[in-house]
Amino acid sequence: MSKKKHPRALGDNEAKAVARMLRVSPQKLNLVAQLIRGKKVEIALADLEFSRKRIARDVRKCLESAIANAENNHDLDVDDLMVAEAHVGKALVIKRFHPRGRGRMGRILKPFSHLTIVVRQAAAAATAG
Repeated sequence: MSKKKHPRALGDNEAKAVARMLRVSPQKLNLVAQLIRGKKVEIALADLEFSRKRIARDVRKCLESAIANAENNHDLDVDDLMVAEAHVGKALVIKRFHPRGRGRMGRILKPFSHLTIVVRQAAAAATAG
C-alpha cells in the first residue's frame, strides 16, 4: 500500500550534485559554469583551481561532490567522467537600500543562485580513440 518509488531522473551512467543559495548573481556564476561544460573532470578541476573568480571555489566543491556521488553511489569510473551539464538557476534576491544625496535612496540588490552539475561516464572506446 506504499507509494510507488520515484523513477531516477538521470541515466545509469550519470550522477548529479546541486549547490543551492550561492551568494553570487546567476550571470557571474554562469561565466564560471561555461568554463567547465563538456570537459573531462580532471581538466575542469584544474581550470577551477586556477580561475581568478571568487565563486570558482564553490563551483569546484560542487563538482567534487558530483564526482564523489558518481564514485560512491553509482559505481562509475572517475577516470572516464566528463561534465555533461552545468546549469545555473536564480534564487531569491535580498533588497537593501543605501542613502544617497538630497534625501533619496539607492537600491542595492543582493542576488543568490543555484548550481546543478551533472557528470556522465563516457564510453571507454570513445575516450581511447
